[in-house]
Amino acid sequence: MGQTVGVDVNSQNHIFVYSRTNPQGIARGGIAAMLWEFDAAGKFVKEWGPHNYAASFAHSVRVDRHDNVWQVDEGSGMLVKYNPQVVPVAQFGRTPEAIDYLESAVEKQGRGYENEVRREERGEPMVKRLHPDGTVGTFNRPTDVAWDSHEDVFVTDGYGNSRVVKIAPGGHWLKSVGTWDIGPNQFNIVHSVAVDAKDHVYAADRNNHRIQVYDNDLNFLRSITGIGAPWGLCIPNTPDAQGRNVVFSSDGTSGRVYKIDLATDKVIGWAQTSLGRGEDDAGRLIHEIGCKDPNVVYLGSAILWNVTKVTIGQ
Repeated sequence: MGQTVGVDVNSQNHIFVYSRTNPQGIARGGIAAMLWEFDAAGKFVKEWGPHNYAASFAHSVRVDRHDNVWQVDEGSGMLVKYNPQVVPVAQFGRTPEAIDYLESAVEKQGRGYENEVRREERGEPMVKRLHPDGTVGTFNRPTDVAWDSHEDVFVTDGYGNSRVVKIAPGGHWLKSVGTWDIGPNQFNIVHSVAVDAKDHVYAADRNNHRIQVYDNDLNFLRSITGIGAPWGLCIPNTPDAQGRNVVFSSDGTSGRVYKIDLATDKVIGWAQTSLGRGEDDAGRLIHEIGCKDPNVVYLGSAILWNVTKVTIGQ
């Protein structure tokens, strides 16, 4: 199936896979991603949104509580929302211009660039901005999406930019938080996002080896550490058999899946997957994790080119 970087399930346990597969291209200008639906037994059902110009370089697929399917595309910088009838009903962001010389202008956007220009004009050393902060209305290689109980949309804009964005149900951009670095409210590849029953937002700060937790208005609350590099996050719809609300976090570098108690931020279990099967330096053993049931998680692997269904023991 190619690099199965995105996976999630709907209310009927149909499996959705977003893969870097299509042979027409590998980046902007080509359509290198495909979105598929399989039934609960793994039988192919259909492709969603074929010939979609937003499907440039896949990163994530998520299914909301209404069974709408959301395609998050890193290459095009776009999110597309499909209703259960496979009709695209909303889109966020826009595809970058496919002109090479505009790349420098794209990289220079974001707060702080004007100050660097003034420094250069004064003859002072100019620090090259490798990490723009981002602008309203556009993403720079987004990574994931989640929703709170009010239907607000939270997007991790995580490779080119380093932020979490909050968008109202109608599409109005409300707030964003994050710059690139190692401090609070800073990220080094914010790679996944999930929202719990209290509308707390969990952002996977992958290369800083932590999960940063926010309230519904993106005010920082705390960090969760000790779980490796969190590549994917997933919060089930219901508590586990012990009544605990949990989040699953996958370390794509080691292939481990962690189960974390949201009341204590403590790891209450972990499992080793993909042992000995990945790259030592780049990881990507588990690129995304999806779940609705606290006893079942689905792992999408960019390296193994597969989706694995894992049952969690009690």
